[in-house]
Amino acid sequence: MADKSSIDWLALVLVIVGGLNWGLVGLFGFDLVAAIFGDMSILSRIVYSLVGLAAVYMIYFATKK
Repeated sequence: MADKSSIDWLALVLVIVGGLNWGLVGLFGFDLVAAIFGDMSILSRIVYSLVGLAAVYMIYFATKK
């Protein structure tokens, strides 16, 4: 676990944040990102984009040796 780079940790945190946000949406219909940054504001779109990129990176991370 200690051999993870800063990018690995950032991607992991973003994926966790995204997963928790989707959990809130699914269970309670509450979008935390939209509540904080505004519904589809430029900031919320940036957060959503970063979470998506982090998920793609985590696919790479999970499959590398």
